Order: sequence, then C-alpha cells, then structure tokens
Amino acid sequence: MLMDHARDVLLMVDVQEKLAPVMDDPRRVLVNGQRLMKGAALVGVPVLVSEQYPKGLGPTMIDLRELAEPDAFLEKTTFSCAGEPSILRRLEQLGRPGVVIAGIEAHVCVTQTALDLHRMGYATRVVRDAVSSRQPESQAAALERLARAGVDLVTVEMVLFEWLGDARHPAFKEMQKLIK
Repeated sequence: MLMDHARDVLLMVDVQEKLAPVMDDPRRVLVNGQRLMKGAALVGVPVLVSEQYPKGLGPTMIDLRELAEPDAFLEKTTFSCAGEPSILRRLEQLGRPGVVIAGIEAHVCVTQTALDLHRMGYATRVVRDAVSSRQPESQAAALERLARAGVDLVTVEMVLFEWLGDARHPAFKEMQKLIK
C-alpha cells in the first residue's frame, strides 16, 4: 500500500540534544528529519514528536523542534512510543491508519515502536535514511529485523513523493526544493 498524506501521521522519535550527537551520522537524521517534517507540513500530515525522558536527555534538537507545533511534543519513559498512553491516545484521536517513523535509536525506540504499532494494525513505515544508532551494526540489525517482521522500510524521497501522489499537486514545486 502506498503512503497517503490523508491517511498518515509522521512520528519523530527521540531526536534529542543529549542523544543525537552520539549517533552514527546524526546530521543525516536531522537533515532528513527536517525534510520529512517540512514535507508533512506542505501536504497536511500531522506530526508527533516523542521525547525520551527529556529531563535527562534534553529537548528535541532545535533543527526539528522549531518545525513542530508546541502540542506535538510527547514525553515518554517507555522505549516504545506505543507503551506511552498519551502517545497512543494522540494517534487514536488523529484517526489515521498509517504511521511513518523516523528518529533514534533505530535498534531501541524506533524498532520497539514500529513493531508494536505494526502489531496493533497500523500501516507502519520506518524511514531508513532518517534513523540512526550509535553503532552502524545496531542500525543494520534493526532494519533487517523490521523488514523480516513486515514493517515497510522506505526512504525520505519515497515518503515525500507518495504523499504528493501527482506532479500536479499544489505543493509539488515546494516539495521538489526539499529534495534537491
């Protein structure tokens, strides 16, 4: 099934000040996270941003924080976003069956979130070029595991173009700028 701007939610997982800098290639996660968040805004996809224990790990990185609405930020202590009742409530309130996931760490919070949401019946996609772990091996293992479990692995460009659906979409030219 294709991703659809009318059916999806973008979930940015734990891209926080004390966690992001120690990831493998954190700039890739930030740049591609920005592309996803800006693209979501262009086509009306709601954005949720989880923060793992922000008192200890700090807030979401400013690169992403400035792109989200204040009520988009949801604190958690569970590794899986699906283990946090406030996040599940927000997903249910949005009433969208698809969740596109990006963030860190790929092998912990991203994987646990994706597996749980997939099990719960959400059309779950993990954006492979917008996730990271401290060790590349951990990220590779996570992506392999997710694929075996039936979670779709996608790229930023796949997400953005599927959300558009047609080159005649009013946001097409703005979306192209995000990719170039």
